[in-house]
Amino acid sequence: LYSLAHLRDRGLVSGPLFLQFVLGILGGIGADPDNLVHMKRIADKLFGDSYQFSVLAAGRQQMPLISIAAAMGGNVRVGLEDSLYDGRQLAKSNADQVRRIRGILDGLSLEVATPSEAREMLALKGGDRVAF
Repeated sequence: LYSLAHLRDRGLVSGPLFLQFVLGILGGIGADPDNLVHMKRIADKLFGDSYQFSVLAAGRQQMPLISIAAAMGGNVRVGLEDSLYDGRQLAKSNADQVRRIRGILDGLSLEVATPSEAREMLALKGGDRVAF
């Protein structure tokens, strides 16, 4: 985060910033709530309200930590590339994880972006404008 702030201050990076906090990767920061809160606190200190974030928590900590991130105002990310689990069982597909986090977010009364809104937030062009 400090390296990114340095690059931004030198004019080598400009916003809007979308941060991906990566927790639970071997050799990196651990996947626990204290580390997530720390990362968010430092991002707030460095970037104020001029960023968005989401969390990648590898393995079994994926659902708990992305749920915490959502409650903190962040975005969520799921997929078999991050975790093979849907709760305590192996996920059969990414859709299993999407259904689970959607249920959690609904239970927390949090708003879920539509696919179009997500594409706009991430400045993605959408399937209708790609060459495959």
